Amino acid sequence: MTAARNTRPVVVAGGGIGGLAVALALARRNFRVIVLEQAAEFGEIGAGIQLAPNAWHAIDALGVGERVKKEAVFIEHLLMMDGVSGETVIDIPLDARFAKRFGNPYAVTHRADIHGALLDGCREQRSIELRASTRVIGFRTEGNEVAVEIAGGERISAAALIGADGGRSVIRERIVGDGEPPVSGHMCYRAVLKVDEMPKDLRWAAATLWAGHNTHIVHYPLRGWRLFNLVATVVGKHASGGHNEEAPPEEVLPLFAHNCDKPMSIMRVPQMFRRWMLRFREPVDNWSAGPVTLLGDAAHFMLQYFAQGAAMALEDAVCLAATADEADGDFAAAFRKYQATRLVRASRVQISAGLLGMIFHVPDGVGRLVRNDMYRGRAAERYYDALEWVFTAPDYVRNFKSK
Repeated sequence: MTAARNTRPVVVAGGGIGGLAVALALARRNFRVIVLEQAAEFGEIGAGIQLAPNAWHAIDALGVGERVKKEAVFIEHLLMMDGVSGETVIDIPLDARFAKRFGNPYAVTHRADIHGALLDGCREQRSIELRASTRVIGFRTEGNEVAVEIAGGERISAAALIGADGGRSVIRERIVGDGEPPVSGHMCYRAVLKVDEMPKDLRWAAATLWAGHNTHIVHYPLRGWRLFNLVATVVGKHASGGHNEEAPPEEVLPLFAHNCDKPMSIMRVPQMFRRWMLRFREPVDNWSAGPVTLLGDAAHFMLQYFAQGAAMALEDAVCLAATADEADGDFAAAFRKYQATRLVRASRVQISAGLLGMIFHVPDGVGRLVRNDMYRGRAAERYYDALEWVFTAPDYVRNFKSK
């Protein structure tokens, strides 16, 4: 072990899924880590999250797979329904063929459950220090060291700094300088239903998406079938607002009224929704500055439509720890290799998420009919081939081991 691993720590700004994952990955390669979270306690905002096979490979590499599986629901299909007509457009079976093809199944879970598993894993590592109520406001590089600046005047001398501080990353602003992430105009309305509130004829073992006129509605089971996650998105000219705000049904339901009765029967259940304005960034060609780099949303903030945001952060975490280990504590070199390894793959997912949103939100009319005709009736293998590049975990994730 080099001196860099047991003297100056690696500082991670942000204690979300990506921040905890990279802390755990680094600890499993014998690095000392401090995770700084600005909130009063470590926690995760949001409800459901989808875990494709590549995400499971990363979760297993971090040693928390069995914990996450306890509450996960291993669904049987990925469905895209026409929200206007009610017909099935895409049906991707997630059976034994799927698991054999990609080396892992597909599941859905609560964000708090995966975050909690990572948090427990970090707490079991003596080389990880977790600090809440600690906001990183900047940094200065000093040779091979980083002076991490904390609100209130504290400074931490670190071997490296990893910005896992989300879409509005303070660290990114110093490296990239591209300001606030732009609004997408896509407003998202979320709710969590008890299973007995869910219409019986829609309690499907699937992640189901109803593609409507400039809208879509998603639902899937959570927490051992005790809950259902509901996410409804409308594309418009929304320019602001929507950060976990309450939205009553009388605001929400008219936006989706063009949909047929089945998806609307779900939309009529919640007494209140939570409103979120979706933001995103375009890919950039640099995430790093010497011994400082970005991870997860701070590096590649993407729209939700590929359900790969968390998976990309988990893959980032494993890749970064592997390159840091190979560089034996030379973090500037490690971060150059990490960025070179991850940039194209993560950027492709960013771009693909936007393209999928266009497919989901085709306005009613000829475009909807063309979309449905393009995808209807495809064999499972055609979808598996199309998803091969993203659902197959990279070798650096599959081969990651503790030391």
